[in-house]
Amino acid sequence: RDGSETRATAATGMNHQSSRSHAVFTIHVSVESGGDKNPPDRIRAKMHLVDLAGSERAKRTGAEGDRLREGIQINKGLLAL
Repeated sequence: RDGSETRATAATGMNHQSSRSHAVFTIHVSVESGGDKNPPDRIRAKMHLVDLAGSERAKRTGAEGDRLREGIQINKGLLAL
C-alpha cells in the first residue's frame, strides 16, 4: 500500500494514468512441519512480482518535453532488463 501511494503516474496520449515508475513486490513464504519427536522441516520460498513502467512509442503518445525525456529513460530501463 505504501508503494502505491508514492508511485509516479502521468497522462500520455495513449493512457490517462500511465505508470512512470517500476515496482517490485517480494513475497516471502516459510512453512515448518514435523512432529514432537522429529526435527522440523523448513521450506522457504521467495517470489518477486514486477510491474514495469509503461513502454510506449513516443510518436504515439504525443509526449513532449519532460514527459518525452521520462519515456526515453523508462525505455532505456526496460532495454537493460
